[in-house]
Amino acid sequence: MEPDGDQDTDDLPLRANANQIRVRHYVLDLTVQLHNKVIAGSIALFLEPVVEATDGAGVGLRQTDMARSPCEGYMDSSEALVSGESTVNESASMSNCGTRAGPIPETSPLSVGTSLESTSDDGDFTLVLDCCDLDILQVEELDVTSVPSMSNLLEEVRDRHPRDRSAAMLQRLVSMPSAHWRRQHQLFSECSGAPGNPEAGPVEFHTDRWSLRVKKRGITSPVNFPRGLRVSYETRPAGRSIRWTQDQDKRVCVYTAGSPINNRALFPCQEPPVAMSTWQARVRAPGECVVLMSGENVALPIKDGETGLLIWDYYVTMPMPASTFTLAVGCWRRAIAEPHTASWSAGEAPVSEYSGVPANTDAEPRAGSQTGPMSRPGSSTSGVPTGRSSSPSETGPESGRHTGTCHSAAVDGGVSCSHSDYPCRFNERSAWTQRVVPHRVFAPACLLQKARLGVLALLPQCLAAAHAVLGVHPFPRLDVLIVPEGFSSLGMASPHIIFLSQSVLDVAGADPAGGVADRSVLGSRLCHELAHSWFGLAIGARDWTEEWISEGFATYLEDVIWAKAQELLPVEMEEQAQLKALLRWRRLSDELQHSQEELQILRPNMEKTGEVSDCGASLVKHALNPDKTFMQVHYLKGYFLLTFLASEVGECQLIHFFRQFVMKYHGQLILSQDFLQMLLDTFPDMLKRGLTLTAIYADWMDRPGIPKWLCERSSVWSQARQAKEVKAEVVKWTLPDQGRKGRGRKRRRGEPKVNYRELTSDRLVLLLELLLEEEVLSSSTLRSLNTTYHLHTQDAETMERNMVFVV
Repeated sequence: MEPDGDQDTDDLPLRANANQIRVRHYVLDLTVQLHNKVIAGSIALFLEPVVEATDGAGVGLRQTDMARSPCEGYMDSSEALVSGESTVNESASMSNCGTRAGPIPETSPLSVGTSLESTSDDGDFTLVLDCCDLDILQVEELDVTSVPSMSNLLEEVRDRHPRDRSAAMLQRLVSMPSAHWRRQHQLFSECSGAPGNPEAGPVEFHTDRWSLRVKKRGITSPVNFPRGLRVSYETRPAGRSIRWTQDQDKRVCVYTAGSPINNRALFPCQEPPVAMSTWQARVRAPGECVVLMSGENVALPIKDGETGLLIWDYYVTMPMPASTFTLAVGCWRRAIAEPHTASWSAGEAPVSEYSGVPANTDAEPRAGSQTGPMSRPGSSTSGVPTGRSSSPSETGPESGRHTGTCHSAAVDGGVSCSHSDYPCRFNERSAWTQRVVPHRVFAPACLLQKARLGVLALLPQCLAAAHAVLGVHPFPRLDVLIVPEGFSSLGMASPHIIFLSQSVLDVAGADPAGGVADRSVLGSRLCHELAHSWFGLAIGARDWTEEWISEGFATYLEDVIWAKAQELLPVEMEEQAQLKALLRWRRLSDELQHSQEELQILRPNMEKTGEVSDCGASLVKHALNPDKTFMQVHYLKGYFLLTFLASEVGECQLIHFFRQFVMKYHGQLILSQDFLQMLLDTFPDMLKRGLTLTAIYADWMDRPGIPKWLCERSSVWSQARQAKEVKAEVVKWTLPDQGRKGRGRKRRRGEPKVNYRELTSDRLVLLLELLLEEEVLSSSTLRSLNTTYHLHTQDAETMERNMVFVV
């Protein structure tokens, strides 16, 4: 399974040896240099070796302390990890405390430090990080024994050999229970600024095409490897993880653009999804800029006295894959709702009180503002976030947050959290009734009006609808940013932030107010991205080749959530769903006719899905294939698989099952089999009808082409009422051309005027698709189409079809 980092292939190598040593926490300290398109600074990595444990049945498990439940002591475990012993009682089941070993995959047994992939020729252990397009300037070991705030931990390990004290202190730090996350983050921040430790010997490193490799001579095991490292580096202007461009106001900006290589060209990290970690980030940017990031808190900028730049601090307490880290720096402005706009939930603070960024103006620092737990030794800022600089729903031990059994127990049969220990929103009583999380919308100045009338107007009802469908919002707040032109998709969801393409908004002038007339495309897209909060983020794919776990679910749920937001009647919901299904069927069947068969499979690794090498390295199959970028098979085939399952168990029952599944698996990574097996267990009648796991794999996931059920069902959608009405409109548009074809090009005077129906966006898209299938359409018909439906001002879906007519 070890990928060749220099091989030309369309597979993406994940090189990090995350099954031997794991980054538990990142602290980034970065400066954005707009003038030369470089982000420079450092990243501190706090590491923990992965040791082998067994469950009650003697099955080998990869485990760090993060995988233990809150009821297990964190002080005792540090002794074992420093000495290299197992941290789990081999005779005790992992489920005794109501939790299990989190997202750590069950793989083949590992003897710590013996994997060939992570051992150099001289026998030294090597830390492998995913990295490319970065200039690595220095790697140094942190001397955390010199940090005053760590003195209490130092006293506890005073009797240890000096070589072991730092490891023991950092083991205690990374093992702190989530109830003490504030204190933990403060210590992480101060340790990240600790001086290097030259007495411990030099840290050697080198880079290749896809990785950064770090070692210390004489260290042969991850247990003895340094627990705290700082990497100083600079990004490159052409680095593929971030995009330097101009916004719609022609001002320079930079953002993470959802690259196929993820974030390895933004900071060195562990890319395998199982390497979930928490992080803090301090970003310095010019005073005219606003820094948005996937963080739990609302950052209030303060001015750096030395550089004059603004400092923005963010953090997360929920362990997430490094690929979910998101950053956007630019001259964004905040869209503000009209003063009379009502709050969507009782007791909720108005959105205008939630922002730390002045409305419609460049951000200005606030004197004495608190910026979260990111202060350095000697810094004057507080390490504990207070007031409006903290997370909108942030709580800790001081405010009564609990860990353990979710409050869903009274609602969903006593389901307990099964993830690693972190401050989970599913354990907050207030989160269960919070229909609308605090939210903000940002855009370049020229798009503020459209962002306000479109996104900001729709967002509360979409958030409330998502809560009604799926339950607790996994994340405490949300920012939405209209990104610059050239964004490669209609939207991208990350924790706490959504990027939206300008193309989901109609061109200004589509309605008298200059806003958005038909909001169905925008509403559907918002609901799609919101659905990712549950499927894709709170629950992620353990194997990235199973994209349907994220995209198929979001595509299915966008219809359910958007219908809820519109408050449609059941018959209206059914008709809208049928039209959407028909459009997607047409798109999928066309795509499958013009694509490679190997790209049409939902589970390309088949029975090997989820497998990695002993050290944790793997390949993401076809991730770098340029054709795959434009394919939607995982969206559409995944959507139709869920539609098929809904036809078997009932849509309401399936949505209820989604909520049960979220309760069980939030905060974890899954494979397709986890979802399908739980579904079959919940609905045992499916087995009686021959719907086994093997049958579903064979029909839907492990082969190219279109399943038989889908071919048969498509005829039902094509005969639905709305489809028939659109076909009637096609006849109106084609009859004149057919008549002129018989009598020549000259138009007869006095031809009766045709009254055409007003069409929604989806129906207009179907009309254009059906007209494209006609043999002849005259230039006068095309001009009339454009005049009647104002095609040049339509949304992205319609414009795509209109471009074919223009060509």
